Amino acid sequence: MLWAKVAKVHLKNSIKKMRFTYLIYLLYILLFFNCKHPKEYLTKIEGKQISISDSLSINNDIDAFIKPYRDHIEKDLDSVLAYSIGTYSKTDGEFNTAIGNFMADAVFEETNPIFKSRTGKNIDFVFLNFGSIRSIIPKGNVTTRNIFEIMPFDNDIYIIAYKGNEIMGLVKEIVENKQAHPISKIKIVIDKNYNLVETTINNKEIDTSKTYYLAISDYMYNSRLDSWIPNEGVYPLNYHIRNILIDYVKKIDTIKPAIDDRFVQID
Repeated sequence: MLWAKVAKVHLKNSIKKMRFTYLIYLLYILLFFNCKHPKEYLTKIEGKQISISDSLSINNDIDAFIKPYRDHIEKDLDSVLAYSIGTYSKTDGEFNTAIGNFMADAVFEETNPIFKSRTGKNIDFVFLNFGSIRSIIPKGNVTTRNIFEIMPFDNDIYIIAYKGNEIMGLVKEIVENKQAHPISKIKIVIDKNYNLVETTINNKEIDTSKTYYLAISDYMYNSRLDSWIPNEGVYPLNYHIRNILIDYVKKIDTIKPAIDDRFVQID
């Protein structure tokens, strides 16, 4: 009997300890879940303009590190490529300009052999945008820097296949735009009321059923995807227009473009 009483007392004490332990666990869980950090929200953004000018002191260590690279780039940019007999600007003509004709002709001369070697076909004509000409061709020595100023963007040339009837829609758009867009191998004649009088490609009337191959910039293609309706594909040449001009200028030695009759208005 004494043993039974002792066991009973021990059992009661164990139960009390277990209840106390469970109570501690419960309080810990409640405390853990009630101590979450409150959510934080962005309520204000402040900015500060830091002016960068020649008043800032030069870090001599950084300047010394980049100097060999800067000198090398400056030497390349100042290298003379050709001689220009005059100064040429994109505002020199109303419907075609010497500098625009120079650029479009350069694109044709440098890209047609590449396109033909890859496809067995010839480029029929070139159409670039007036705004792509960013500077003048100066009179005198023309350097790589001058070409970078004329074409500072990394635009490439695309060749797209176009049916003759679609070409006529493009010509109409060029006429309505009334700007001296650089074109090559195509001739456009309009009257004083801007009505189309004549359009030829390589001195031949446009065949509305024929597929023509048009050279344009990737910028023009990508910005006008809804307008282009290629019939037989698109051919990226991976050739920067700036590099085209540099390669072309190196070959011709003397730059002497002219305004001609590729896009004219008659009375």
